[in-house]
This record gives sequence, structure tokens and C-alpha cells, in this order.
Amino acid sequence: MNVNFKLFLLAFISIVTVACNTKQKEKENFINEIVEFATAQTELMLTALGEPTGNNYPRRIREDGTVGTTGMYDWTPGFFPGSLWYLYELTGDDKWREEATKWTETLEPLKTFTSHHDLGFMMYCSYGNAIRLAPKPEYKDILIQSAGSLSTRFDERVGAIKSWNRFRPWGDTTVYHFPVIIDNMMNLEMLFYASRVTGNPQYYDISVKHSDATLKNQFREDFGTWHVVCYDPESPTVLGKFTSQGYSDNSTWARGQAWAIYGYTMTYRETGDKRYLDVATKAADFFLKHLPEDLIPVWDFNVGMEGFTPGERSNAVVFKEKLRDASAAAIVCSALFELGQLANNQSYIDTAIEMLRSLASPAYRAELGTNANFLLMHSVGALPQGYEIDTPLVYADYYFLEALVRYRNLNK
Repeated sequence: MNVNFKLFLLAFISIVTVACNTKQKEKENFINEIVEFATAQTELMLTALGEPTGNNYPRRIREDGTVGTTGMYDWTPGFFPGSLWYLYELTGDDKWREEATKWTETLEPLKTFTSHHDLGFMMYCSYGNAIRLAPKPEYKDILIQSAGSLSTRFDERVGAIKSWNRFRPWGDTTVYHFPVIIDNMMNLEMLFYASRVTGNPQYYDISVKHSDATLKNQFREDFGTWHVVCYDPESPTVLGKFTSQGYSDNSTWARGQAWAIYGYTMTYRETGDKRYLDVATKAADFFLKHLPEDLIPVWDFNVGMEGFTPGERSNAVVFKEKLRDASAAAIVCSALFELGQLANNQSYIDTAIEMLRSLASPAYRAELGTNANFLLMHSVGALPQGYEIDTPLVYADYYFLEALVRYRNLNK
């Protein structure tokens, strides 16, 4: 090797090293700034909420600008404890572990809850993070019992977990009694956990069967998703395909698509079945293809388009503004970090980083002390029902913080 080449090589290595160090430092500064804001904002939230009572879990903002709370039997109480666990993971500060523990342990009565399918959201976002970051022997027992409770909603004939007890479409008078919604994919992670720690294959088998039924019946040819599929367990047959929270029955609701991407990414991680990786990537590609420049989706991809008509009772008949949904972006952002690694696809990771930066920008991240002390603005919860329209939502914050954790852990 001649002297000139050696000098060139040393100079090149030096430039690359400086560039890498600069990029790493910029990443650290970005993460630290968000964490500083999130901890300060959440301290204000805790002050507003007081001690956990079992009935004061934050969900949304009220019309008067204060925090709107719910009881534990709503589908969302696990998200705020989960966010506290992520703040503990991001900071290492025992204050957040103590707060997360308090807010998590108030949910223990839910371990026997069987009235709807959202027990995975309720218990795994809270206790699942607790057992990962600050385990106690009783947490394992609580999660196993919760998985058993969720499993009671599985019907072998349909091969799926019943989501709600009844459903009436926006443009129909028929009441269906075995609806399955795309969101239900998210609850399977708790079942996979229970199977792993107990050695009982029942929970795993239920998860796989539910994933297969959803794969068969809730995806269109373009890998957009139906929100609600209604079954007749006696036949068993599909009776109809509808929406509850989307624009029209045949449209693709952005957050529903987000649940599908995240759910099948997780299911591939748990099973290694390439069919699930394939559907996760195709669902992700559909989502990404329909994004605007800032990567935050319109709440439904088909709002106002020809061939898409809201049901006559839906608020979407009169409300036609193309609002953005930060909650759908946060869910997909978190999922893309994992999907990019599992699929060995750097473009997904790069997009996740850009999406995270967009969510963290002043366009979507609140100023300190505003927004009822939630982190993100501009989500859409249930527009057809006429509420949670252009508002902060607790689960948007949860997946935003989860995405930040996953970004920080890249290449570790």
C-alpha cells in the first residue's frame, strides 16, 4: 500500500467517523429534547389527575380544555400506565417507575374482565411493560389470568375472538352479534406471552387462528383493510363487512390500517410465519403510498372520494374535512421500526425516523402546559360517532413514546 493511498484512507475514515459521531449526537439531542418535554408535560398531567382511583385514567380533552378521563372498563386505561413505563425506560428515573407501578396496579381487577376484546390493550400495555421493566411474581399471574379471560371470547367455529357483543352498521338496521374488528390483532400479544411463559399452546393456537381468519377476511386485494367483519358462528360464514370508525364501509380507515400493520408485524415476530411478514409489509406499503408530504395520514384514506359514501347515520355525512390523525401515524411509526428490522428493510426505518420527527414538530407536538397536558395534538378517535375529532388521545402519546424507545434502541 503506497503512502498516498494510506493518507487518503486515513482521511476518509476520519471523515466518516466525524460524520457518524455528528449524526449520533444529533439523534441523542433529538431524543433528549423530546424526553425533557414529555417528562415535564406528564408531571403536569399527574398533578391534574391526582392519585389513581380506578376511575381517572386520561383519554381525551374536554370541551373546556381540561383532561377527560375514563374508568378502568373503557378500552384505553392501560395506555397511560404504559406511557409512564416508557418514561421510566427513557430516563431511568425511579420516580417514573413508582408512578407507573401505582397506575398499573389499580388495573388488577381487570384480570377477570370478559365483556369485550380490548383486554390486551388494557393489561399488556400496562402490566406487559411492568413485567418487562420492573417484574414482580404477581404480574405474571395477572397476565396469565387476563389471557384466560380474553380467550373466553374465542369461538372455534369462526376461528376468531369476538370483538364486541353487538354491532349495527351506519346504513343498516341489522344488528350483528359476532363482529370482529381489525383492532383485535393488537390484543394477541398478551396471548403469545401467556403461551410462552406457561407452555400452554392454547393461547398460541388461538392467536394463530385469529390471525388467519383476519388475514382471510379483512384484507382487500390492494391490502387495504375492512374495519369490521361480522360472522354467523352457526354456519360459520361472513355475513357482512362494514366500518364503525371509518368514512364508509368500503373505505380504509387509517388507524385500522395501522392496527393491521402493527398487529401482523408482532405476529410474525412471535411465530416466524412468513405469511404474516408478507401481509405486514403489503399493508405498510399501502399505508405509505397514501401519505401526504409530512407523513401524517388523513383519518380515512378515502374521505370524499367517488364511490365511498358514509352510512346515513354517520357523522361523516356532514363532516367532510380531511383531518389528519396523529394516532395512526404514531402506531405505524412504532411498527415500522420493528418491521424494518424484521424485514431487513432500511427504507421502513428511515421512514419511521422521518415520521417520528414530523410528530415531534410544532405541527403535531403540543407546547408545554397546553393540550390538557397530552403530548400530541390532532388525532381523530371516532368521527362517525361525532366525538374525539381533531383532539389529543392517550394512545397517540403511548405509541409516540414507544416509537421513541425503539428509535433510541436502534443498533444497540
